[in-house]
Amino acid sequence: MPSYSKEGDAGLDLTAISKIFSYNYNYIEYGTGVHVEIPEGYVGLVFPRSSISKYGISLSNSVGVIDSNYRGEIKFRFRRLAFSKNVYNIGDRIGQLIIIPYPKINFILTENLSETSRGAGGFGSTGK
Repeated sequence: MPSYSKEGDAGLDLTAISKIFSYNYNYIEYGTGVHVEIPEGYVGLVFPRSSISKYGISLSNSVGVIDSNYRGEIKFRFRRLAFSKNVYNIGDRIGQLIIIPYPKINFILTENLSETSRGAGGFGSTGK
């Protein structure tokens, strides 16, 4: 069952109940056994835990998006960055789920946008 570790935590911890190595051990997929029914107008965001820095892995899609119409198991797929025997084990907390509301946006096609001090500057345009 997803749970908060401490008072004030934003993310619900998810625990590994299964582990599968795939694609010549380049990926590790963990099942959590958790299925959710997120209310319409909300989204579940799945993040790795900060403990991931102890392992040679990275969450494959950076942040998982669980839409309100998804009913499958929440899984985590990690890419191995280096061949390391130090990976999560069954029973370890492997990620966090945060459920938040989101606005529905209606786009308007236009040729002009309002001016700002930043303008159209890209990477690094706000300074150091």
